[in-house]
Formats: sequence, C-alpha cells, structure tokens
Amino acid sequence: MILRMSKLFVRTLRDDPNDAEVPSHRLLVRAGYVRRAAPGIYTWLPLGLKVLRNVEAIIREEMNAIGAQELSFPALLPREPYEASGRWTEYGDGIFRLKDRKGGDYLLGPTHEEMFTLAVKDLYSSYKDLPVWLYQIQTKYRDEARPRAGILRGREFIMKDSYSFDTTDAGLDASYAAHRDAYVRTFDRLGFEYVIVKATSGAMGGSKSEEFLAKASVGEDTYVKCTNCDYAANVEAVAVRAPAPVPYDDLPAAHAEQTPDTPTIESLVNHLNATFPRQDRPWVAGDTLKNVLVVLKHPDGTREPLAIGVPGDREVDQKRLEGQLEPIEVEAMDEAEFARHPALVKGYIGPGSLGEKGASGIRFVVDPRVVEGTTWVAGADVHGSHVLDLVAGRDFTPDGTIEAADVRDGDSCPNCTTGTLESARGIEMGHIFQLGRKYADALDLRVLDENGKLVTVTMGSYGIGVSRAVAAIAEGNNDELGLVWPREIAPADLHLVAAGKDPALFEAAEALAAELSSAGLDVIFDDRPGKVSPGVKFKDAELIGVPTIVTVGRGFADGTIEVKDRRSGERAEVALAEAVAHLTALVRG
Repeated sequence: MILRMSKLFVRTLRDDPNDAEVPSHRLLVRAGYVRRAAPGIYTWLPLGLKVLRNVEAIIREEMNAIGAQELSFPALLPREPYEASGRWTEYGDGIFRLKDRKGGDYLLGPTHEEMFTLAVKDLYSSYKDLPVWLYQIQTKYRDEARPRAGILRGREFIMKDSYSFDTTDAGLDASYAAHRDAYVRTFDRLGFEYVIVKATSGAMGGSKSEEFLAKASVGEDTYVKCTNCDYAANVEAVAVRAPAPVPYDDLPAAHAEQTPDTPTIESLVNHLNATFPRQDRPWVAGDTLKNVLVVLKHPDGTREPLAIGVPGDREVDQKRLEGQLEPIEVEAMDEAEFARHPALVKGYIGPGSLGEKGASGIRFVVDPRVVEGTTWVAGADVHGSHVLDLVAGRDFTPDGTIEAADVRDGDSCPNCTTGTLESARGIEMGHIFQLGRKYADALDLRVLDENGKLVTVTMGSYGIGVSRAVAAIAEGNNDELGLVWPREIAPADLHLVAAGKDPALFEAAEALAAELSSAGLDVIFDDRPGKVSPGVKFKDAELIGVPTIVTVGRGFADGTIEVKDRRSGERAEVALAEAVAHLTALVRG
C-alpha cells in the first residue's frame, strides 16, 4: 500500500497544542494522528487509526491464540442489568445516562460485566459448556471529571475486555494464568517497558488482582517495588506490615497536659521537646497520632463522616483511601460539616471523641501500625491540650483499620524482612482480576454440575486500554524530533522521501514506491511537489516516526538512495538497483 503525502488526510503542526500536558499528547496531535473534538474526546485521523488497528491486531492475535472468542456488545445499554448488580447507583456521576423517547433509562457502557454474564446465562446451562473465554474490543464511555493528557485519560476510549467463566475456583485459577501469560506476550510486543504489580479490584470487585503498568514519569499511578525481592504493587494495594502487639501492663497511665498553641504536628513536637523532654531520645512526629476527618459520599447520595488515625509523620493518601473505599467518593470535611459535630475541637481532636461509641459518633479507623500496646500523643478534645502516654487497646479502641497512610521510599517491604520500597510512576495499561461470583450471584448465572446440581459460575475479568496503549507507546518511543514507533505498531513500514526537483528523481522515487508496495510493504511516500522543501519533508518524516526513512535525493545521480534508521539515526547508502531487496529484508527481519 502507498500512502501519498500529497493526498493523505494529514496536517502536521510546528507548534505544540495549547492544552497538551505530556509528550504523547503533543506529538500525536502535531504529527497528525489525532485531533481533539471535545474535552476528553478525540478523532482518530488516518495515520492514528492505522496505529490503533495495529495495536488491536496484536491483542486479537494473542487472545485468539489462547482460545478466547470475540464478540461485540452494543455501547448503548439498558438500565436493568446494572440495576441488578448495583452499579447503576454505584457509578454515581461517573457514567453517561440517557432516556429514550418513552422514558426508558439507558447508559453508555463504561464496562460490560453484566452483559457478558447475561449472554452466558442465555446460552449455557451445563458444566459441559464451560470453561468459556469471551472478549470484545469496544468503545467505552465514562464521565471523567477531569479528562487530561490527550487519549491517556478521556471520556470516550477503546478497551479490550474479556471474561472467563468456570464452575470451580481451580478452573478460575487456570483461566487467570492463561490470560496473564497472554498479557505478557501482548505487552512484550507492544514496544514499551512495563511492570506487573499487585492491585486493588476497584468498583468491579473481586479478589486476586494485578495491573500491567507502562513505565512513564507522566503516569497517574504510583507503584513501589522492593530492593530485595520481587514484590511490586500499586500504592493503593500496599498492605502495611502491622507490628506485633506490645505488652502495656507496666506502661504509665495516660495523662492530659497543657500544650497551648500546638494545632499542628510540627508545633506539638517542638512543644513536647521543650516542655516534656524524653530521656531516651527527642520526640518526633511519628510519636503523635494525627486524626484526619473526611466525608464519604456514598453512591446513593448519603454522606457519612469518617475519622482516620495515622502516625503524625504520615499523610492520608487520597488516592489510596479512595482505592480502599471505591465506589464511595471521599471529600475533605468542610467547615459546615465540622460545625455539626460540637465534640470535635479543631487542632486537638483525639480518640476520646471519636468512634461509633464516642461523643461525636463518628466512625474511627486507624493505620495498621496503630496496634494494641503502642503509645501515642493525641489531642485531648480540649483546646490547648494533648494526652500523653495514650495506649491503643487500653485507652482507646478504634472501630477498625484502613490502608490510607502514604507509602514512602524506604518503607519496609511487606513481603520480605530485609528489603525496602522504591517508588516509580506508570500508566495503567492492563488489569486482570478474579471477579469470583459477584456478578453471577447478582444476575443468577448458574449451571448444572456433573451431579445435576445447580452451581454458581465464577468469573475472571481481564482488560486492556487499547486507545491508551497508543499513547503509552508514544510516551516510551519519542525523541526531540518526534515519534519513533516500534515496527509492529508503525502506520507504515517505510517513509519514502523524494528530495529534489529533478523529474527523473521523482520518477525513480515513484517507481521505487510501486515496487516496494508490490513486495508487500506499506509505504508513506512524500510525493509533494517541489514547492515543499526537502527540509520540511525530512522534519515531517521524523515527526511522524516511521522506523525507516528512505530518501531519493543527492545520491540519485550516482545510483544510490539513503536509508536512515529513525531510532538510532544511523544512515546507509544503498544502490537503487538493490533497494527493494535490501528494504524488504530490513523490514521483515
């Protein structure tokens, strides 16, 4: 196939778009792959669509190779299945809802667990029909509050979602392993560095859960890895290793002390060291218990205050907290809400007023490090006063624990005894997890087992961000000149430039393009007339990022062409008579 630049529906840009935040956004727009239609909504132009289809082809090949079967559900979906699963309410403002002319409720599909479940329920009734693995590559819709970074985080996007259906947990384990292996092969082919990390399951529910993250400094996800073992996890999924309980029979009784003008952790620590110095070491922020108040917004609209106790040297990580509570949304407690709870004394809130049985009645959960027998300094629920020698399990008992404190470089590894954690950022490209029987229970998906008894089917869920993959590949494959596509992803095999005004040169370039196309290669042929300078053509070729740039130019009189490797910049002179054989071998490896 020959794509002629003189006819190709593309317009390259010299300047970055004003709203571009990350390299992939800038370059995909400048090189003519996508165009913004609305916030978080993009048009795929011909070059971009070719790249997108190449990504889809790799995913299809690997899914088909394990025996998964492709189908396609509608994007416009009825309310009833999502009502049955509870997600019509759980999604809150996160989905696009609409009514038909008769008043019926519909949504634009954010994900299709319910539809897959109902399809299997409709067609299968026996254990002999299972396992079955089904997938689709489909457009999804979510009403993102803050779409950003081009196609990395949009309101409309393309996903591959697949589901496994088994009658036993052992069968689910086997299905999960097969999909995991397929994902490794898929991401190995897509051409970016990635890491597999432990993850939470989010609003979809489920147990075992892993994410495939493309390594990228612009990624929205933070993950940690151990310096000693193979542990890696999204920070939302890091489980703090709780210390062992501490005996407290011989510890001194808790006592309230005057601590005027100490509403912050820093001011409190300074006061403690000045007024109540320790004999063994100075007071530090980690000796204090910080109590953070938030409001939980449930999907049905109800609001619930929550108190979170963390060591004073830690902050509550909003994303980590939301990951534990999803689909519940979390907001900071504002002044109006604070005023509704007179038992709370700002700057001096302590466990004494917290808890479902406390004066405030506010549920109180703590970091796992706040174990029985640990000693803290906390607010006395009186202005200008704190309690010292406050012992967990003796002087206060929280309502539960929660993984909400920030995870930091140097923290102990939860998996081994000697390693510490290091953080990095990534883009979530794939997520696999064991759904279990959540949706089968909700939608009554059962089959007869070998004994003729009805059993509930267990499911696995496996997603890949297809359109996001294009951006992730671009993030990991670019330089100061433009994009540098991996060969299997690129919109063409070669970018042929006719650089000069000599009619004979153009005829030779035209003939070469035709021969290359006949040999089965896809060629972008810059055949724009002489008024477009060679310099502009070269810049466009480098910006567009096809892996091999071929120039019919200065060497034409000597019977040679120039072949440039876009990634390394290496150039070679090749005889025009040998060009087709040379380039075909180069492309096909």
